[in-house]
Amino acid sequence: MKNSQAMHRATMRPYQISGKWYYPTLAKVADEQRGIASWYGPNFHAKKTSNGEIYNMYAMTAAHKTLPMNTMVKVDNLENGRSIVVRINDRGPFVTGRIIDLSNKAAHAIDMVKNGTAKVKITVLGFHGKIAKTSIEKNEVMSVGKYYVQVGAFRRIEGAQITKRKFENIIGNNYNVIIKEGYFENAPINRVWVSGFRSEEEANDFKAKLGINGAMIIAQ
Repeated sequence: MKNSQAMHRATMRPYQISGKWYYPTLAKVADEQRGIASWYGPNFHAKKTSNGEIYNMYAMTAAHKTLPMNTMVKVDNLENGRSIVVRINDRGPFVTGRIIDLSNKAAHAIDMVKNGTAKVKITVLGFHGKIAKTSIEKNEVMSVGKYYVQVGAFRRIEGAQITKRKFENIIGNNYNVIIKEGYFENAPINRVWVSGFRSEEEANDFKAKLGINGAMIIAQ
């Protein structure tokens, strides 16, 4: 993570894209913004970001037009209830109405890769790559560090309930199985998640051990 005073000064200067000027501004913890999120990936992977880092589409990062570099923000997908925390390390998206451009991994975590965009709320949690203590005290990041394995998704609740009971019998008391109701392509959907994983590695081990076809890891 690049976080020098010189980098901070350089990336807070006004800049011009396609004839339009943008003015990076200071922010404070709990600042919120609502709008459309998009994502960027393969075409930019391994290229330099606006703060001089090498873009890694598999890292939990994002681009924002004006927030200071290394600002930590929570992104809530208002269409399905999923949330993530990302670090700002690039500028963009330069499309009217869009407020944040997520890495490929971050977009996968809130299930917006297929649609390409999603309505989101972003909340400032901290700066210099760290989450502020006050954010934690106010429970603004209650779901940070939680991992789930999605083992099924059904339009009908009956299918989700059958799958839930099936996995409850398989896993015993080690983990919990929950049904998350949401919307996908403007229609209700019931996702079956196994919860209780403390790390992505633990979730991956569980997925591999059970050999579940199509299972997906969710980070919140």
